[in-house]
Amino acid sequence: MSYRRVKDPTEVVVIFKTHVRDGADTAEYNRASRRMHDLVKEIPGFISIKGFRSEDGEEIDIVRFKNETALEAWRTQPEHRRTQDRGRREFYDRYSVQACKVVRDYEWTLD
Repeated sequence: MSYRRVKDPTEVVVIFKTHVRDGADTAEYNRASRRMHDLVKEIPGFISIKGFRSEDGEEIDIVRFKNETALEAWRTQPEHRRTQDRGRREFYDRYSVQACKVVRDYEWTLD
């Protein structure tokens, strides 16, 4: 067994919830989404991204960054900004973003 605790965590987690509108070009949406997943991985301080889809069609991406500086680099990345605008114009009927500071960070694993 192993246990790890971070005393003063700086990690930021973004919860991005989306719902694709009826009639959106899903092939183009999937292409743009894959591109954003690839692009965020280039941001210094990026940790991980995981995506989930619920039965009602809502998609949730959980994106982890080492700190707020990394998140700001992603938030202001020019291609990401253009794709955000495109998402509002072409793909989504709704979305929400929550950026959360980690207040406690520990994990336990069975080795």
